[in-house]
Amino acid sequence: MSSAAGRPPRTRDTLPEGAETLFIADLHLAPERPETIRLFLRFLAGRAPRAARLYLLGDLFDAWIGDDDDTPPLPEIRAALRRLTSGGTACALLHGNRDFLIGRAFCRDTGCSLLGDPALIELDGARILLMHGDLLCTDDIDYLRFRRRVRNPLVQRLFLWRSLNKRRAVANDSRRRSAAAMAAKTAAIMDANPAAVQAYLSRYRATHLIHGHTHRPADHELTVNGQPARRTVLADWHPSRGEVLVHRGGIWKREAVLPQTGVGD
Repeated sequence: MSSAAGRPPRTRDTLPEGAETLFIADLHLAPERPETIRLFLRFLAGRAPRAARLYLLGDLFDAWIGDDDDTPPLPEIRAALRRLTSGGTACALLHGNRDFLIGRAFCRDTGCSLLGDPALIELDGARILLMHGDLLCTDDIDYLRFRRRVRNPLVQRLFLWRSLNKRRAVANDSRRRSAAAMAAKTAAIMDANPAAVQAYLSRYRATHLIHGHTHRPADHELTVNGQPARRTVLADWHPSRGEVLVHRGGIWKREAVLPQTGVGD
């Protein structure tokens, strides 16, 4: 689902005692960011296999022009995800505003499952709503108009019919336009709208919202329909540092992902 008008199916995480669930977002992997790619690959090989589940909440890639793109190091990333899922760690992902063309072939190659946005899960009896976060930025009217256009299945089909070279050119141009548009907007416009946050939590009767997109990591304590609730904003990744949100036995904590070891305190 891509709007608050529908109700996404709920996924109940029935995990063994002591099992961990991990959440990350906004890695923006791209060939021109090799350090971040190495950081993510180290994370997949070292930290992630110790968890039962890994949720990727959008913008794993800075651009995704189709599942047939074999530009290095994309095959290496797909193979690393396949090793993770083959080893027993379930991996689910949401589309972001940069990689919304990830499709069935990618999921087949990696063993990942694709969730709708929003996605409702249950951990320790709590209803948790997962989103990329762009749908919460309701003050950014121009972006939401653009989002509706590029998420149109016909528009996507026409784009994917183009050659890889033409798709790369379009994606590069789109990233340049996006950077220019963001530079002209205020920080408040690009942040989550408080009323939208309340509306999503209320509609899905969730007590915890986890999302990325805004690159403003924080933990917000809320009151929704007279009940306590929480909004957790995930951090974006950089060459020198990533971050993962960890849930284990009812406890939530943030862990740094560092180049030296793949995980820090």
